[in-house]
Amino acid sequence: MYWETLPNWFWVLYYLFLLATFGTALFSVIRKKMIRLSILAIIFVVTVPIISLINSIGRTEGMNEFEHLISQIQQGAIWSIFTVIGYLFLLVWWVLFLLKARLTIKL
Repeated sequence: MYWETLPNWFWVLYYLFLLATFGTALFSVIRKKMIRLSILAIIFVVTVPIISLINSIGRTEGMNEFEHLISQIQQGAIWSIFTVIGYLFLLVWWVLFLLKARLTIKL
């Protein structure tokens, strides 16, 4: 049985994003900057991929991970809503991290 999957370049970028987020969030906790948000980012970096992987295993043949996520959101699956909220939080966390870093550099 062969299932559809996203291209390799996507997975490289995805895991680099997660690794960079984990590293910078850990760095922020160590530096005692944005501690609560950074701890939450670390929790999302660890839990969201695991939950996505576990729930993507049962997808139908011919459907990639993204298509499966979208179909599950449309059906109101809790795991898919958690996953989207987690990814959105990570993007917002990066914006806040970069804005804070930019303000620190200017001062």
